Formats: sequence, structure tokens, C-alpha cells
Amino acid sequence: MPFVHWTILVLNVVLSLLAAGHALFFKRTPQSALGWVAVSLAFPFVGPVTYFLFGINRVQTRAQKLEDKHPPHRVEPGGGRSIDTLKYSFSELELSRAAKEIARISDNVFRMPLVGGNRVKMLHNGEQAYPEMLETIENAEDRIFLCTYIFDTDRSGRRLIDALAAAADRGVKVCVIVDGFGELYSRTRASTLLQKAGVSCARFLPPRLLPLPMLHINLSTHRKILIADGELGYAGGMNISDRHMAEDLYNRKRVVDTHFQISGPVVRQLEQSFIEDWAFCKGEILEPTNTPVRTRGLAVCRTLVDGPNEPVNKLSTILMGAISAARRRVRIMTPYFLPSVEMISAIQIAVLRGTRVDIVLPSVNNLPYIQWASNNMLWELLYWGANVYFQPPPF
Repeated sequence: MPFVHWTILVLNVVLSLLAAGHALFFKRTPQSALGWVAVSLAFPFVGPVTYFLFGINRVQTRAQKLEDKHPPHRVEPGGGRSIDTLKYSFSELELSRAAKEIARISDNVFRMPLVGGNRVKMLHNGEQAYPEMLETIENAEDRIFLCTYIFDTDRSGRRLIDALAAAADRGVKVCVIVDGFGELYSRTRASTLLQKAGVSCARFLPPRLLPLPMLHINLSTHRKILIADGELGYAGGMNISDRHMAEDLYNRKRVVDTHFQISGPVVRQLEQSFIEDWAFCKGEILEPTNTPVRTRGLAVCRTLVDGPNEPVNKLSTILMGAISAARRRVRIMTPYFLPSVEMISAIQIAVLRGTRVDIVLPSVNNLPYIQWASNNMLWELLYWGANVYFQPPPF
């Protein structure tokens, strides 16, 4: 065999072993690791190259390095004492036994403390949420932070863009993060219109081919938050789009969803989350609101920040802890229900110990393959007595 052939063979073996070894060490699930190992070993050159281009999580520690250089402001619990001085952040709050179990797990998994003195108001669909958000933007005096996955440039989107531009014109610091993939849902990009209007805008991991491919759809930001003056915030499931105008019967793409208006100490945690995302996208450290935190109500809240760059699935850990702590009822409502094996086991065990489990899913999903996969595993929950309900359209 000629020398060139031997060189190619050895190079292929080395690349395949490197790719397979990396997958074994760094992939979170055995299924993912074994899948990439098979691809790397079965397809000469193509397999390893595909893995190195698309199989590696490239959301590295850029934001974490910035945080090390510039330690961010930490939100204090409602009592005003640092979280480091408390054994648990809920030790001064009146909580039920089950709530304390969940809070203890959350304290060990997340760095944001549990804080009291909040007010939470539920908003149904765009008809309720968008007017409130617009009024908040119009009344903002110091700063507005907005992060969303989809920012359509339809009627709802342009009204929000106009309000943000007007706020920037009157001297309010306006910062907007739009997901790089999510903004592609609209022909005219919201980030382009915002920048033309003088609004500081960042795109979260926009797709690119050069110098290195960045096509990680699963590494998008799906956070949907709005914070004004560090005092009033919004978070929930709604993007910015006419699709959320669900009361319009002529809207063929209408979507039913909820958003929450939040005031109180926990808003500073939402703000901290945005500041870290902004540092990741722009390399700029925003100063947190430094005015005294004011209590607004009786709700006890915590901001749970999670993402694919985390070493463990923190949110899944909290959800399984909550299911394990429940004694009377568990209610799950989600558009996309693809629980892990561990989550399925937690639900099954909850049913077996006498906890009523109700799961509400859409009867028609906007992603058919998600619905097929979800329906395929529901029998594992129905068999043990969980209740599954399908909500009729709209989605």
C-alpha cells in the first residue's frame, strides 16, 4: 500500500478515535454519546468532521469569564441579608413542608435565593399582555431590558419597536436581545429595525457558516422577559407576535399562552439574568439597578436560570424534586411533552403513592413530529393512572 494510503488510513483512525472519545466524555446522555460514536467510527472522515462541526456544544465559558473579571451584583433575600449568611434562603419565610423541600433542593441547585414580597399577575394571551407591556415601556424612566425568542415585525411587533424607539429617544437605556434563529421567523428582522431606530440590540448566537459553522438550533435562548427600571418585569411563554392575539378568530396562526407581570425583589433576579446574557452576546457589562428593593405583595418567588451550557440539567432536577415532594396533586401543562426516562419514573412514582397527576397537552401541535413522539410514550403514564387531557385548538 502506498505511503499516501497509509497516511490517510492512520489520519482517519486518529480522527475517528478523537471524535468518539470526545463524545464519550462530554455527551450528557448515553444515547447521544453512542450515536456520535457510531457515526464517527462508521463513516470515514465524514463522521468525525460532522461531529466536530455540529456535535460539540460551542457555548463555552465566555460569559463565565466575564463574570469572573466583573463579579455581577447578587440579589439579596427579602430580609436584606446576603444569601451567604443564611443556611437556606427560605429560613425566614413561612412555607409549607412540601414547599420547604422544593426550596431546599432549589437552594442547592441554583444560586438565586428565594425571596418574598412579590406580586404576580397572570396575563392571558397578547390581548392582555401586550397593552401592559407597552404601558410599562412608555412609563419607564431609566432602563428597559427585553429578551425574546421570536420578535415578529407584524403589527404587534412594530408597536413594540415604536415604543422602544420612543423610550430610547427620551433618554431611557434600552437593550434588546433577540435569538439568532428565532428572528428568522420574520422576513424583516426586528434587530435591523431596532438598530435603525437607535436601540441597542444583540442577536443571541446567530447562525453562521464562517469561520466556524454555528448552526446549533438547540442552543437558542427561549427566555421571554421584559424588565423596566428594575422594578417591574414580565416573563412567561409569549413571544412578540400577532400569533398571540388569540381572541382574533380570523387569525389562522393564533396561539393560546400566558405571561406574568411581576413586581418585587425577584425582578432584580430577572434583571441579573438579562445582564449575564447581554455580557455573553455583546461583551458589555451592564450595571444593575442599585435603588433599594421594595416589597410589593405576598408571593414567594425565585428566578430559575438554566441552559444547555450548564453541566447538569438544573431545571429537570427541580421539576423532579417538585413532583417527588407533591402529596396531593401534580398539574402539568405544556405544548411540548417529551419527558426524560427519569421524569417519567418520577411521575409514575407520584401516581403510585396516591398523588393525582393531571397532564394537559394540545390536541393539535404545531410540530407534528413532537406530537407523535409525545403520544408514543403517554401509555407509560396512563398505565399507572396518570390523567392526560387534550386541549382543543388553537394551539
